[in-house]
Amino acid sequence: MNPVVIAVCVMLALALLRVNVVVALTFSAVLGGMVSGLTLPETISAFEGGLGGGATIALSYAMLGTFAVAISRSGITDLLAQSVVKKLNGNENQNASAALKYMVLVALGLLAISSQNVIPVHIAFIPIVIPPLLHVFAKLNLDRRLVACVLTFGLITPYMVLPVGFGGIFLNNILLKNLHDNGLDVVGSQVPQAMLLPAAGMLFGVLVAAFISYRKPRQYSEEKILAAEPEKAEFKPQNILVAVIAIAAALGVQLTTGSMIVGALAGFMVFTFGGVIKWKDTQDVFTRGVHMMAMIGFIMISAAGFAAVMKATGGVETLVASLASTIGDNKPLAALLMLVVGLLVTMGIGSSFSTIPIIATIYVPLALAFGFSPMATIALVGTAAALGDAGSPASDSTLGPTSGLNADGQHEHIWDTVVPTFIHYNLPLIAFGWIAAMTL
Repeated sequence: MNPVVIAVCVMLALALLRVNVVVALTFSAVLGGMVSGLTLPETISAFEGGLGGGATIALSYAMLGTFAVAISRSGITDLLAQSVVKKLNGNENQNASAALKYMVLVALGLLAISSQNVIPVHIAFIPIVIPPLLHVFAKLNLDRRLVACVLTFGLITPYMVLPVGFGGIFLNNILLKNLHDNGLDVVGSQVPQAMLLPAAGMLFGVLVAAFISYRKPRQYSEEKILAAEPEKAEFKPQNILVAVIAIAAALGVQLTTGSMIVGALAGFMVFTFGGVIKWKDTQDVFTRGVHMMAMIGFIMISAAGFAAVMKATGGVETLVASLASTIGDNKPLAALLMLVVGLLVTMGIGSSFSTIPIIATIYVPLALAFGFSPMATIALVGTAAALGDAGSPASDSTLGPTSGLNADGQHEHIWDTVVPTFIHYNLPLIAFGWIAAMTL
């Protein structure tokens, strides 16, 4: 009857039944709070108190949507998409089309990986790059569930093994620090090394998605894609130049200030002063951008409230602590249950980065008591935290891909992003994380 387990399971069940994710998160948060013994006013107070935590990312999405609409009006994205279509039209045979399909997927995967370290913009590139390519995906009969898996792979795997960018924060600032704080004597170089085998589970999952699960062609309505596109922009060299400057300005400002909101605003102002967006049209562009990203923003706000209630119940600590008294002396079972609990906690909290401080306090002493080596302990704690980042309805790693792939309303968040990424990443992560714990 742990409130976190109940709330997460109810939230996932409602989402799978196609209940709106915001409704599922809100209802499950209230239910979890009541089950834990909190009164209804206390539960609502905790939920409302946590909503502000999602406001920043919600406004970031809205501004990114506006920036994406402005970019599309410059014509640069049409130019990119048409160049790919021309290559496709010139290679009508099936082998050439398949080669182009995998070239596009590799390019998107590399772009997602780069967004975590080389150009650390995280998910900001998705609503800008993906919508103009939907027509290309349709021409290739490319299953968007595969694209979602590729993007999620690129958003998660780098921070598990590369100690730069977001990986530097995850591996060094959070994971290594919490391991030290709880008495585990390890050095920084051991952390990415211990996470290599769990990360291999991510690689296994994306290969299964690409060559088995979603290899077959899937058709999408090109009429819906065209209807969702803004009016075709007239190709003007100066507009392309302004677009390049705006993108560079947005990236530079974001990296300088650390704010996607200010970065997107800077890029949008370049478009406005550059004449691509007329002053009288700014209201329409902003409205279109908000419409594109509104649902994602509301999900993030609701997820922050859900996480606040889960923390207020104390159920996370109770769930983790209960492991010690129920496992006995079964080491393989201990490793498996630690990973499964990590999955539940991360799906409830919504962030792998926020999960480590909660579970490391119990997991490190527990792992040492069971005789796990320092390397195995790193793999257990790191994998338990990363589990659930893919496959959570309220995770950046699933919401980001949906924000781009559903621009025309033909990509459902739960069944086309959440379920595919859960199957292809969480299950292999449990398996490879367990192997790492037992062999390192």
